[in-house]
Amino acid sequence: MRIGELSERTGTPRRLLRYYEEQGLIAAGRSPNGYRDYDERFADRVLQIRGLLDAGLPTRIIRQILPCLDKPREIYFPDATPEMIATLERERDRMTERIACLVHNRDAIAEYLDAVLAYDPGTGPGSDSSDLGSGSGDSGSGPQPGGLASASVSGVA
Repeated sequence: MRIGELSERTGTPRRLLRYYEEQGLIAAGRSPNGYRDYDERFADRVLQIRGLLDAGLPTRIIRQILPCLDKPREIYFPDATPEMIATLERERDRMTERIACLVHNRDAIAEYLDAVLAYDPGTGPGSDSSDLGSGSGDSGSGPQPGGLASASVSGVA
């Protein structure tokens, strides 16, 4: 596939795809007219690269671990230095901490969303269903931005 199609399929700008190629993360053949020609497998590879970059890994580390992402896996690192191993261990630990933080935040959002969806403005604290919609200049009741429901009383929100 040509670079434009790969860009569309992965949501990755063409310039960034060329950078990945310069960094040795992906490779393109050339068609007779000189256009880049990418193998289908690079659509998934680009998404993996973007995920690893989003996780904070530098391209030099990504280039070294790419063989681990391919199937069948052939893992052989003749250049696995103690520094590289220490870097990979730090990155793994940092990613584990980030995952724990993301899980915590996801759970908090889910709990908040459940509470918002279960909220009944007629039974909420301080609500009196006879006050809902009363008064002139009522700005309306029900869910407001931020997910909280409120009622306007006597035109004062």
